[in-house]
Amino acid sequence: MRNRATWVALPASAALTAALLSGCGVGEGDSAGQGQQIVMGMTDDVLATDPASGYDPGSWLVFNNVFQSLLSFPKGGTQPQPEAAEKCEFQDGESKVFSCTLQDGLTFSNGNDLTSKDVKHSFDRTLRIDDADGPAVMLQSIDRIETPDDLTVVFHLNTSDATFPQKIASGAGSIVDHREYPADELRTDGEAVGSGVYTMESFGPKEAVFAPNSGYRGPAEVQNSGLTVKFYDDPGKLKAAVEEERVDIAYRHLATEDLAELEASATSAQTDIQVVQGTSAEVHHLVFNHDHPVTGKLGVRQAIAYLVDRSTLIRDVYARTAEPLYSIVPAGITGHNTAFFDRYGQRPQPAKAEEALAAEGITEPVELTLWSTPVRYGAQTDEELAAIAEQLNASGLFDVQVRSVDLEQYEKDIADGKYGVYVKGWVPDYPDADNFTAPFFGKDNVLGNNYDAGEITGEILPRAAAESSRAATVGDFGALQDLVAEELPLLPIWQGKQYAVAQDGITGLEWTLDSSTVFRFWEISKTPES
Repeated sequence: MRNRATWVALPASAALTAALLSGCGVGEGDSAGQGQQIVMGMTDDVLATDPASGYDPGSWLVFNNVFQSLLSFPKGGTQPQPEAAEKCEFQDGESKVFSCTLQDGLTFSNGNDLTSKDVKHSFDRTLRIDDADGPAVMLQSIDRIETPDDLTVVFHLNTSDATFPQKIASGAGSIVDHREYPADELRTDGEAVGSGVYTMESFGPKEAVFAPNSGYRGPAEVQNSGLTVKFYDDPGKLKAAVEEERVDIAYRHLATEDLAELEASATSAQTDIQVVQGTSAEVHHLVFNHDHPVTGKLGVRQAIAYLVDRSTLIRDVYARTAEPLYSIVPAGITGHNTAFFDRYGQRPQPAKAEEALAAEGITEPVELTLWSTPVRYGAQTDEELAAIAEQLNASGLFDVQVRSVDLEQYEKDIADGKYGVYVKGWVPDYPDADNFTAPFFGKDNVLGNNYDAGEITGEILPRAAAESSRAATVGDFGALQDLVAEELPLLPIWQGKQYAVAQDGITGLEWTLDSSTVFRFWEISKTPES
């Protein structure tokens, strides 16, 4: 699903160990709340309030604020810090045994004690339920969990996984009360009971209301007295709401043209609205089905790679609110390279595209359909694919059309192998190159494109996963990116930027728009004048 920073100040392995072991600040957070209530609008749906199910940005926004994980990402950082845990560390040199000691005296918002039994229950139920729309896929390295006492949790992994601390610092690591959440089925009443910074007071189709959790113990310091999140079914309605001051903040997904207009107005001081930009590693790819009679041919995939003009696409469709992406690991993530730029260039090369097709014996325009689905990957997705089709057709080498279908049909047809080319977006779960690669290859991957990734899944990824120093994985991830550029299971298109539009009196948004992809309610404040 989810979620660009370099490793600084300490070597990567040392930084990770220091972050996991340091309990400084834990238990000192001010959860009482201060300042004014804040109203936020967004167009993302919240597909689940049970952490065993949700695996989408809207649901994780709830999880990151209502539930605690053993570890969490500090504002502006990508190294996990203690959250519900007092300390965590690998117990072996192979990154296969991970132990955490909980803070003593933790409670859920209902008053029940939070112990190691709840931690084990939370991970076990996610894996047992294995919901198709849930994060169980992130936890497959767990073999078994031991709880020798109420404060100790020991994860035994079935494979080396140096990124395990980052995985459990995400929404996938949300801890639930074993008395409130059944072991083998999802909670369906729309309520949420956690130990996080906020409680969810109500949840409905139009809005959700959150209040500071007076019993929270952790590093967060709450800068407001609560939030109301309003859900909009149309980006235009969200724009009107922030312009008319019916919401304090507009977050995900304003239409690109609306965002550009608001940014221009803010820059020229025509409004009292501010546009806050943050880092993002959200990406868009064109995915190629290797079993399709057309895109199964390497020369066809190469020709497309030679013809797509990312810069023009981003200018015309996204009003420069994104950046061209030339690899599957985005800029800002340790290990990123520019494999596609190096191999296919920045500007269209029709002559090389024609050579690639000729090598396949293709001399007539290639007939092809680009498949899209509205909304799921952003409001401009259909327009994006239409622009790509226009670029391909302009070469005279392709005869391309675009089709857009609803999400349910889209996913079914991909699973059935009906599409040759289709779009996929990805919001990272944690800021490591592993999360932009491992989910895309191997059995039951999120692309579903029949690509044989034997070398990647058999050698490169296991070796990188076992390396505790993430800086030492640069060579392996570089080789992986080069191989993907050569074999073309997908074509990277763009890397996003995070934006929030807010009234002038809103502060703290810069601490919610970073590479961890955690939107921190508690960092946002509102001055009385706003």
